[in-house]
Amino acid sequence: MKKYISLYLTILLFAVSSCDSDFEKINTDPNRAGGEVFDPNLILPTIEYAYGNMNTGYTGPILFQSMWMKILASTSTGGANYYSNADKYVASGSTNSYIQSVWNDGFTAASRAQQMKKLALEKNMTNLAAVADIMKVLILSYVSDVYGDIPYTEALRADEDVTRPKYDSQQAAYTAMLGDLESALSTLGSGSDGINNDVLYSGDISKWKKFGYSLMLRMGMRLTKVDASTGQTYVQKALTGGVFASSDDEAVLPSDNTNGFANSNANALRVVDDVYEVRWSKRLIDFLQSSNDPRLPFIAEVPGAGLAANRDGVTAGNNTPAAQIGLPNGYDLKGGATDITNEPNYPGPTGSGDDITPIGNYSRPTNIYRDRDAPVFLLTYGEIQLLMADAAVRTGNTATASDLYKNGVMGAMMSLSKFSGVSISAADAQAFADANPLDTGSSTDALEMINEQYWATTGILSNYVEAWNNWKRSGYPALTPVQYTGNFSNGQIPRRQVYPSGESSTNPDNLNAAISSMGGDTWTTRMWWDQ
Repeated sequence: MKKYISLYLTILLFAVSSCDSDFEKINTDPNRAGGEVFDPNLILPTIEYAYGNMNTGYTGPILFQSMWMKILASTSTGGANYYSNADKYVASGSTNSYIQSVWNDGFTAASRAQQMKKLALEKNMTNLAAVADIMKVLILSYVSDVYGDIPYTEALRADEDVTRPKYDSQQAAYTAMLGDLESALSTLGSGSDGINNDVLYSGDISKWKKFGYSLMLRMGMRLTKVDASTGQTYVQKALTGGVFASSDDEAVLPSDNTNGFANSNANALRVVDDVYEVRWSKRLIDFLQSSNDPRLPFIAEVPGAGLAANRDGVTAGNNTPAAQIGLPNGYDLKGGATDITNEPNYPGPTGSGDDITPIGNYSRPTNIYRDRDAPVFLLTYGEIQLLMADAAVRTGNTATASDLYKNGVMGAMMSLSKFSGVSISAADAQAFADANPLDTGSSTDALEMINEQYWATTGILSNYVEAWNNWKRSGYPALTPVQYTGNFSNGQIPRRQVYPSGESSTNPDNLNAAISSMGGDTWTTRMWWDQ
């Protein structure tokens, strides 16, 4: 499927620019593809790829949420100072740029989805229009989960001269998004049109339905703390409609480095400074070692001794599980009290002379994370099973929760096996799940275990924003904030990203109204569902 991405998106370079221009002019220009001849299916892969890019690379998640959640860690005082945003909640020179990436990329991708829907409806492409709405809800729910209140009901209407849309409260936006998602799923499959040029599901409408209902379930579970009744209603609707039944159904976006559509996390982690400075957090490594998790040798390695080996992103290191040591978050290499060499359990440097490195003993991501053809995990079967287990515990159905938890753990193993070079068998996954059943001694114990596994699963699959969102929702895992001088969040783990500075000039009145409604625009201001 990957080989088609380049063809689709090359066409889109022309097609989408045409959609963004004045329609009347396009339709009278014989050198441009007008609406009557243009196939809106051609827009779909660029929307899918754009959403994948929102989750990866330097758009924000690897620079913020990856280390806020103690999945990754960095001393971040060498060439890769930009990781101070994540590891220590300290601004770098490009923090303002990182802040706006999800916002700008999200609304651009959602605009493409809206354009695709409009063109699809003009051509009676009912199924494609429904997919467009699913993608729009996926994208803008992600934006809302990062920032809080966002424009939704008046968004994407520039062709109607709505250039300064009002911000909906997150409650209103979620209500509208869930309604739009339900409507889209009710019409998906009713049309005669096929879904073409689809790099996510190859046009399989049944899988698009499962994806849409799985997204509905995840959004319903977001409401656990603030409106459990409404959340449960949508969870039940999702279950009735049919969510992911196996890892074959999950939303995994292929990458295609040969044709210019690489995994953006891999692009980042191949940078020499990133190879050297980005390590797994002590919190995650300790968690995986505590249960002899079979994923550990595939994801973590200790580089060879010395600075040169630590900066070498090609030669594999030691992946023996017992050898792995996670880097504690919040340390640097500046020689003061927070220098990593002063950490109580510091394992010592590796190498000698000019080739010595203080962080040489700490575990880094293996080469599967530096593979530019690595898949991008958008929503997985394991996540859905774990969310269903969470829901079952909350309704007192511990027996069902145990089965769902086991499915989730096994599903997480199978998802990781979609990385090239990972070979966790179904038998190994089942053996691990059998040896580590859900603790149903109390609902608190069960919820902690479920959501810690969700954190580890999403973190290992590089879905850092989802790990963060579920932590905000569930409170698990219990994480101790980093205390570092000059941090921008008063020593608290950030619970949102602040609004992009550009909004204060392009849409100031509506921005100010949203800030007032939310109670502030800080890194720790709690959004509606995170109360």
